[in-house]
Amino acid sequence: MTEKNVVDVFIQGGIIAYPTEAVFGLGCDPDNEAALSRLLELKQRPAEKGLILLAGNYAQLLPYIDVSKIPPEKLSLILSRWPDGITQLVPKNKNLSPLLSGQFDSIAVRITSQPDVVLLCEQANKPIVSTSANLSGQEPAKTWESLDKTLIEQVDFIIKGNTLGHTSPSKIIDALTDALIRA
Repeated sequence: MTEKNVVDVFIQGGIIAYPTEAVFGLGCDPDNEAALSRLLELKQRPAEKGLILLAGNYAQLLPYIDVSKIPPEKLSLILSRWPDGITQLVPKNKNLSPLLSGQFDSIAVRITSQPDVVLLCEQANKPIVSTSANLSGQEPAKTWESLDKTLIEQVDFIIKGNTLGHTSPSKIIDALTDALIRA
């Protein structure tokens, strides 16, 4: 039997634990409804809260956002905030799954330079869902070794890489109003 490849696991709807900028994340293919449902159930996260999309580049985010609702000067500002550490709420594509956007008209997106995530997103040619690797209300894991045993038993692949060493999870900004949602 050959070792599982993370891209195959991702494409087949698996749940992946992986390093982000500050903490470990849990993610899946944003276009796989069954994987999204399983991820929310595993994390014990209400669907109405929505999820973050983490990408290696801006083009990977385009199918999920409504660029027509972003003024050109705002788009320049949005792009200038990346990569790393800043998640931005942008208008969502009207066909987006409510499991991704929750109860909102926006989708939370971020571009990272974390090499393992960039490679996965490049190979899959799309972003990965990103939510902290912990059960809701618990502290997020900062290393793969510190992942909760409950999560380890239920994820399909763990990328045993390192975070970028940031000290706190990403700041969240409403990209159109510049309102700070999470410091």
